[in-house]
Amino acid sequence: MQEKAKESKHRILIIGASGFLGGSIYKELCSYFRTFGTYNISNKAFEKNKHFFQYNIEEDDIYEILDIVKPTIIISALRGDFSKQVLVHQHLTEYVFTKKVKLLFLSSANVFDAYIKYPSYEQDKTYSNSIYGHFKIKIENMLLRLPKKQIAILRLPMVFGAQSPRVQEIVQFAKDKEPIEVFPNLIMNVTTDYKVTQQIHYIINRNKYGVFHLGSNDLVHHDDFIKEIIVLLELKNTPIYKRVYTTNDDRYLAVLPKFNKLPKHLQIKSQDILTELKI
Repeated sequence: MQEKAKESKHRILIIGASGFLGGSIYKELCSYFRTFGTYNISNKAFEKNKHFFQYNIEEDDIYEILDIVKPTIIISALRGDFSKQVLVHQHLTEYVFTKKVKLLFLSSANVFDAYIKYPSYEQDKTYSNSIYGHFKIKIENMLLRLPKKQIAILRLPMVFGAQSPRVQEIVQFAKDKEPIEVFPNLIMNVTTDYKVTQQIHYIINRNKYGVFHLGSNDLVHHDDFIKEIIVLLELKNTPIYKRVYTTNDDRYLAVLPKFNKLPKHLQIKSQDILTELKI
């Protein structure tokens, strides 16, 4: 495996590699490419890994890490203060443009959260009512000014997985006998960290670019899906549900692929996620 990594022409920098998704991406790619990552918190495991750089979005200059790594591909899985993230992505945009490298940006279904009557596709105009959605749109618009072959915008729905913060939170809430929020009127699509990392690997290998909607091909109601997960988890305590109604009618928050479809084996259905959690 290490030989493959040495042979690869790419040097990949994952910004936010200590997070849930960033860490999953690092594990998927590190055997095939020279892969580097940033981490924010003090962690002995990261400190000992010479491919990881400590990076505090509040204080550190991303240029220093870029100069050391000299990446050919940057993957942004960054979390933290929104205004600071916008500034970091301004610097990344300048770097990508001048060095002619590629940037993959993890965006969100929330860039469409003002459209509640139907699912959204790759070429739909972004429109959001939330602060989070606005912030993601701001960065997307910045990247869309770059030469199109140098960017990939990856819009994600809710991400699940055995170690995902969402599943861990459900387990903790049930343990503490805290109510678990469900949204009965929310229709969404879903994905898993395992599938997202495979899709990113493919996008890199095939040198794909543009906007990708990396969600399941089918739609689910939020409350039904969460309840199915809870059944699979076989929790000791009977969960308490808090039903949250933001509207009287069904509302959609789903990013479906139409134009940039990936091969069949890289597509996912909501049932696949439940199967994965069962294992």
